[in-house]
Amino acid sequence: MTDNQVVQTYTDAWTHSIESISELLALLPADSWNRPTECPGWSVRDVVSHVIAVESELLGDPRPIHSLPRDLFHVKNDVQRYLELPVDKRRCHTAPEMTAELEYVIIRRSRALRNATTGPDDTVGFPAGPFSYDLPYQELLRRRVLDVWVHEQDLRRALQLPGNLDSPAAQVARDLLLAGLPKVVAKAAGAPAGSTVVVDVTGPLEFLRTVRVDATGRGSIDSQVSLGPDVQLTVGWEDYLRLATGRVRADGLPAGALTVDGDRELADRILASFSLTP
Repeated sequence: MTDNQVVQTYTDAWTHSIESISELLALLPADSWNRPTECPGWSVRDVVSHVIAVESELLGDPRPIHSLPRDLFHVKNDVQRYLELPVDKRRCHTAPEMTAELEYVIIRRSRALRNATTGPDDTVGFPAGPFSYDLPYQELLRRRVLDVWVHEQDLRRALQLPGNLDSPAAQVARDLLLAGLPKVVAKAAGAPAGSTVVVDVTGPLEFLRTVRVDATGRGSIDSQVSLGPDVQLTVGWEDYLRLATGRVRADGLPAGALTVDGDRELADRILASFSLTP
């Protein structure tokens, strides 16, 4: 696959996921907008506000002028304060206002992506005020797929409307989350040299991956089966996603949702560091 095809793949996956969010919300009863999600302090409305805010900022829209309350228990640092401001600004918006704004942002952002002349490896900035950073264009798109699809799943769980767990965006998200697994095992959990850790994920997007820690303590990942690994984790795809995105800790999963075999102490260290997203 060429770099330009990769960009198109990410664009298509983003489009499918964000339009799925729009479809979810189209006929949503007004009281459902206040349902809590697994994002601390955020309701359905707040998650949608966040998606709108990030895509608007990528379009170059100015940040809203708003004073953030000081008593928000879930806001603990400057990054969270930055993300919270446009969310809190929209807490008084009605359901029709929210759906209309989301639809308008999707139209504008889709047009911008379609007309973009940026090369896949061209460096672009991610606009986030004092937390802005530069990255390749195709990596920006990949991270937007992850963020939008993860929030689509936040909404689906809150609304009890499951779906799209094996969508194009789900596959992009899986690969991006797996890319961080060697660091979790080798660095965060401190797995000793020579260790092997198998992650066996079942469900609509099933896969099996082995993380190997070499003699220098560096981790790598492959799809080869490892016999007698030091640790094997078996979990369903949706719960893997929830663990890897910090929506739940291992001890918060339903009984039987996660099976741990092998070195329990190492497994506990891996699971304690499993979250890869803020």
